[in-house]
Amino acid sequence: MGCGLGKSEPLLKICHKAISAALLIQRWYRQHVARLEMRRRCTWNIFQSIEYAGEQDQIKLYNYFGFLMDHFTPASSESKTDLNSSLMQKWERYFCYKSIEVTKSYTGPHLTFPMTFCGVSKLVEAFKHKEQLHARYVLQLLGETWRLLRTFPNISHVIACHPKPITICGDLHGHLEDLLLIFYKNGLPSSDKPYVFNGDFVDRGKNSLEILLTLFGFLLVYPNDVHLNRGNHEDHIVNLRYGFTKEVLGKYRVHGKKILKLLQMIFSWLPLATVIDNKVLIVHGGISDTTDLDKIARVDRQKYASALRPPKMKVHGCMTKMNENREREACGQVEGRRRVCSLTYHSSAPDHRHDLPRRSLNNTPVCSKLDLSVDEKLNSRCRLSGFDQARCELKKSDSYLESKTTETDLDEWKQIVDVLWSDPMPQNGCIPNEVRGGGCYWGPDVTEEVLRRNNLQLLIRSHECKQDGYEFCHNRRVITIFSASNYYEVGSNRGAFIRMGPDLVPHFIQYQASTTCRELTLRQSVGWTERSALQALREQLFVHRSDLISAFQEFDPSNKGMISVTHWASTTERVLNLGLPWRVLRPQLVSSTQHGMMDYQQWIKELSITETQN
Repeated sequence: MGCGLGKSEPLLKICHKAISAALLIQRWYRQHVARLEMRRRCTWNIFQSIEYAGEQDQIKLYNYFGFLMDHFTPASSESKTDLNSSLMQKWERYFCYKSIEVTKSYTGPHLTFPMTFCGVSKLVEAFKHKEQLHARYVLQLLGETWRLLRTFPNISHVIACHPKPITICGDLHGHLEDLLLIFYKNGLPSSDKPYVFNGDFVDRGKNSLEILLTLFGFLLVYPNDVHLNRGNHEDHIVNLRYGFTKEVLGKYRVHGKKILKLLQMIFSWLPLATVIDNKVLIVHGGISDTTDLDKIARVDRQKYASALRPPKMKVHGCMTKMNENREREACGQVEGRRRVCSLTYHSSAPDHRHDLPRRSLNNTPVCSKLDLSVDEKLNSRCRLSGFDQARCELKKSDSYLESKTTETDLDEWKQIVDVLWSDPMPQNGCIPNEVRGGGCYWGPDVTEEVLRRNNLQLLIRSHECKQDGYEFCHNRRVITIFSASNYYEVGSNRGAFIRMGPDLVPHFIQYQASTTCRELTLRQSVGWTERSALQALREQLFVHRSDLISAFQEFDPSNKGMISVTHWASTTERVLNLGLPWRVLRPQLVSSTQHGMMDYQQWIKELSITETQN
């Protein structure tokens, strides 16, 4: 017996050492994964902060140009209603495709109308092989789409039945490869395979027009089984900044302007929401505490070609508060870099800016603000052009034309903006969405109330990129679905779509369109996206170099070119207002420091060299 025990002791020691080694490896691996997760979240915040700051810039610039359009262009003797009516009557002459010849040298797809499943399938195959559709067919297809959309209600109603599960897709943003992958995995749209596409078909990606033409083709063939909701990027003003306008003009140099004008009309006629079995509401952005589906159903949606531009109102000789605020922003009179409120929220309510959550993967609130240079430049341009004086003269002379816009129009516009631009937040309540500059942030209490009031059980929305392609929030009563994989960079996120049967239980299908990112390890993927995010951040720093130098000089009275790292971090945040952990990012952005000090002039030069090389 004693001999047996003696033999087992070395074995026990070996087992103990093996277990200790396994625990050590496990601990090391967990720490390694945790570090990668921290880097990934930081990378995500960089991309998202830059994206939302760009949307803020877009709205500010549009306020400026909108002010010019409102007050410094000759007034037409023809009313807006008459102009719209006249445009509708003349559209066939302006958008006429019959005079455009299809030459024998054209090797792309030929379309026949009415569209057939075979015709759309050939169109999909052509786009898969990077062929371009002739301008004649583009205008003809868009014209047919415009005619059809005018017959649709604001809210589409869909019934889910057992042999026909409904597929719901989120943002595509010009990623044709994602749409083709969805069709490969799920099948082409048909009477047995209904689809809901939840807006943001265009911008950012390179094939926005091909996505539109594909979806519109299937819509013409299956008008009762293909449903398209409008997104905040189905807006000609947003398209000017985010690439779609440039894409169309580049692909169709002769007829591009006509195509864009026709698309502007089409976007304004896209439905605003879809309801499945009277239980599931699908909108692009979200809701607010004032969302009223009955009002949305009655809105004259085509009036709002751009949701960024509020209707003008004048009551008893005075402009409304909203237009006053818009004028103040256009001429730089709103203090600070951020909008005091979002597009639809102009009130004397307490300032919630410091409570506003910057959306991250784990919904961690991060303070974010907008770039000062936009306000400064607008303010400078206003002064140079004498806008302040002109605006006062306009008010004194009361020279504005009376508008037929009513409080109802203003309320309708707010309903549309909230549906297109809003985001959920973890806290209860409803506050201005100052991060984007439009719509609101709404909490779980608002979700519960809106769903209860309309006898709904689930809200599906898109509008936000999610790493896994989807995300639940608000006690699983709200789903965010995002279908553009690799949105920020290759490997940054998966895409996903939802399959929903008559039980209304969502089933998620995830994918990654790029074969490159599927071959990367987690570490390689994080490293790839991190480098891309840091490069995008350096570009932002380079753009604001003048503002940064001026701000740094406040802490360098002797003009030695040196400031502390602490001052660098706080000043950089004050100028860019991106809500980022600058001290954590400093090693990746600043090449060298000495005793807690850095040469900011040399740092600016290094940014300039990096930008020149790119």
